[in-house]
Amino acid sequence: MTLTTVLVMIDGFDPEYVESSPMSNLRQLAKQGFITEAKAMMPTVTNVNNVSLVTSSYPESHGITSNYWRNREDGKEYYMESGEFILAESMFQRATKQGARSLLVTAKDKLRKLLGEGTTLSVSSEQPPQWVVDGVGEPPPIYSIEVNEWVIDAGRYILSQEHYDLVYLTTTDYAMHTYAPEEPESARHIELLDGAIGRLMDSLPDVQFLLTADHGMSSKGRMIHLPGELASQGIQAQAVPIIKDLYTVHHSNLGGCIYLYLQESDREKALEVLRGIDGIDEALPRAEAAEKFHLMSGRIGDLMVLGAPDVVFGDPQEVTMPPTLRSHGSLHEERVPIIGYGGDFDGFEFKENKDLGRFVFERVLASSPVR
Repeated sequence: MTLTTVLVMIDGFDPEYVESSPMSNLRQLAKQGFITEAKAMMPTVTNVNNVSLVTSSYPESHGITSNYWRNREDGKEYYMESGEFILAESMFQRATKQGARSLLVTAKDKLRKLLGEGTTLSVSSEQPPQWVVDGVGEPPPIYSIEVNEWVIDAGRYILSQEHYDLVYLTTTDYAMHTYAPEEPESARHIELLDGAIGRLMDSLPDVQFLLTADHGMSSKGRMIHLPGELASQGIQAQAVPIIKDLYTVHHSNLGGCIYLYLQESDREKALEVLRGIDGIDEALPRAEAAEKFHLMSGRIGDLMVLGAPDVVFGDPQEVTMPPTLRSHGSLHEERVPIIGYGGDFDGFEFKENKDLGRFVFERVLASSPVR
């Protein structure tokens, strides 16, 4: 392994942001390398897609099927924010076995906890070591447009102090949840991010670089309370939000995909009711959803429901629909960009964002161990 391999996961980086932003550094990298469009994993939420990338596998293998999970065996609900939930080997674990050094820098500390096992060093903007703060500065708040610049700059600073063979930098999508591509705050966020990536690349003479997103982002205008709709037809159901995490300022736990749990005797009738509701694109039984989206059947609901482009699922007694909500989770946030530079990408197809992980396993870590 002679080149440093840098992967950047831009949280919520919908292709619309690419189209509406100058991104001088990223466009230059794409011009010298390549840019393409690919698919994210379903459901289109952060944990599912980051884990799919770092393990180069589908949720049916690695087991992360949502940000938030109801264990049907004990009836308890969990935030899927610990490496104990991941059932497949990560590229960091493989790198360590081969004697390679790996670095993970995240905005959200939940991703450091989820992805960090096997890394040589893992850092988050929410819990940074003092020596990184001394070198980069105090990290901005997690709910800011500046925090993602800090993540990239932290990666650059750490690489200036120590050698790492494999680097994974992953940001937060607060800016994308808050600002549409055409808004000036969004342009400023992309400018900061692009500048940080330019500085990173200038500091690394020998590097192969890949960038993608975990999901896109859509404006949402309607909230549907599925248990309420079903209760009106005499069906009792429990809804578990796939998007739910501790960063509620982003999305108020409102996303375009949700799992429903209900009695087996009610499932067929529930599907019939759900498929007749305006704003629902698809309602799938567990086995069909697992097969269609490569999900681990034991870790999803009895039914999986997908919303229309402007729809999110939630309970109006628990949350008020924000007036300018932008969110994700459905098939309408499946499109993501991929940009590559400096590597041997000949003959390698990037059709899904997890293919960045596949590239690492097949082209970077498939060679002889680091000496």
